[in-house]
Amino acid sequence: MTGKQPKTPAQDDTSERDLALMSASERVRYRLVGAGCRHHANDNIAKFILDGELDEIQAEVQLKMQEVLRALVIDTDSDHNTQETAKRVAKMFVREVFKGRYIPMPAVTEFPNVTRLNELMIVGPITVRSACSHHLCPIMGRVWIGLLPNEHSNLIGLSKYARICDWIMSRPQIQEEAVTMLANELQERVQPDGLALVMEADHFCMHWRGVKDTETKMINSVMRGAFLKDANLRREFLSLIKQ
Repeated sequence: MTGKQPKTPAQDDTSERDLALMSASERVRYRLVGAGCRHHANDNIAKFILDGELDEIQAEVQLKMQEVLRALVIDTDSDHNTQETAKRVAKMFVREVFKGRYIPMPAVTEFPNVTRLNELMIVGPITVRSACSHHLCPIMGRVWIGLLPNEHSNLIGLSKYARICDWIMSRPQIQEEAVTMLANELQERVQPDGLALVMEADHFCMHWRGVKDTETKMINSVMRGAFLKDANLRREFLSLIKQ
């Protein structure tokens, strides 16, 4: 994300020269700490990243990843398959699989509910890709979204649900928290009478390592408002997504 960040009290005690000597990741962390802002693996920190700093962070990650490969005793000088691996992994982490941490919320067009729609809407399955914050292994799955709008709800374009999902999911996290974060974002943006989410995913931290169980999936749901209170509505939603 680009933009100017207001100085915190902590920043006032640090000269511009001192800040310039820091690495980009240190400068961003300095702003976050000064603002008292959490920066866990699944947090978005875009507003604390200034012009050009994401390029610098990517370069830092590349250097560190090269050291990881060296520590794994991989000869990247003579191995043609790994000569560019550190560069590729850095780009993948910063610009692709973890991009939801570093870029702002995608623009979402909203429309007033002119015709006062108040019937069940279902969007899905939306393919989602994330990563387990414990091992950085892939999480691959699908999300279904159920909405019960009211006359005051904001309606958003169909493709925007997929964009919001991708923004939330493109971070290291656990599935339970990811679904809750997605529900919070949609609740605030659409403000429906009811919101339902179901996520089903494969976790490669189980498939690829550990127990190496390739059949196990995780399914969890979030039900809010009318979906929580009305058993018939909840049953209708769950029966429809099975189809």
